[in-house]
Amino acid sequence: MLELIASGRNLPENERMLQIRHNVSLKDYTSWLVGGEAEYFCLPETEADLEEALRFALTENIPWTVLSGGTNVLVSDQGIKGLVICLRRLSGVQVQESPDFVRLECLSGTGKSELLKIFLKQKLAPALFLAGIPGDVGGGVVMNAGVAESFRPREFHEIIEWVEVLRVEGDQLRRVRLKKDDIQWSYRHSTGWQPGVVVKAGLIWENKPEPDILQKVRDANKVRLSKQPLDLPSCGSVFVNPPGHKSAQLIDGCGLKGYQVGGAQVSLKHANFIVNVGGAKASDILSVIEHVQKTVKAQKGVDLHTEVIKLGLF
Repeated sequence: MLELIASGRNLPENERMLQIRHNVSLKDYTSWLVGGEAEYFCLPETEADLEEALRFALTENIPWTVLSGGTNVLVSDQGIKGLVICLRRLSGVQVQESPDFVRLECLSGTGKSELLKIFLKQKLAPALFLAGIPGDVGGGVVMNAGVAESFRPREFHEIIEWVEVLRVEGDQLRRVRLKKDDIQWSYRHSTGWQPGVVVKAGLIWENKPEPDILQKVRDANKVRLSKQPLDLPSCGSVFVNPPGHKSAQLIDGCGLKGYQVGGAQVSLKHANFIVNVGGAKASDILSVIEHVQKTVKAQKGVDLHTEVIKLGLF
């Protein structure tokens, strides 16, 4: 069921419906708290809602953009044309436990914090990894999200068993379930599942509890809190680590901590974070990113590439 608020079409009040809204600010849907308006916007809560949203885009012949947890994306101040499908309410987890494995079936908008709670309850190693990354399951798949520490697991692909994708083929929608090995995983990136929308993912881990995992998570969180600016809006790490280097060390070595344009600043606590210290615009953040890249190239001879995906009109 669909309700298009923009044109005033309504369905009976006793029927649940997906709302497609017009000219919605995206600031509150990104971790940087920046960005312009979506021409059309919806928050699907079920798989049927997601299919309805894609059918709307097909019927209206407009482009569609998926906004997952809002981390690792920079939304233009000019906004996004067409339909923005925000997945943060497409959330839910089913847990299946056996003597050998614990399996989770997760909708793509499920926050990694929810997975953390489950793995902590089971006292399993992925809890330590998940405590260090923001966002949701879909973003974890798309970005092959990971942490810098050298424990296992440290990247999202290590806990994946399968991924389900909803694809648009002509004027039809088709579900495809891909095994982990059908997808090509690399540092902060994945390919082979496109085109389409990641709808859900199956996670798996050995059912071998670690009694001290809660303490490990607590200790790791203390370290992160001391080293990362978790009290200010950011997208997490901005730049991928170049081979043989750490981006934070390169940026710090160029004296760029504290460099600021408008409300966007290279964090004084961690140089690979760009934080919104108040009133930042996407253009401010982009200016800081580009200045950091040019400076590091000039002083260190190293090219920095972002983890950040730009969305909208730049």
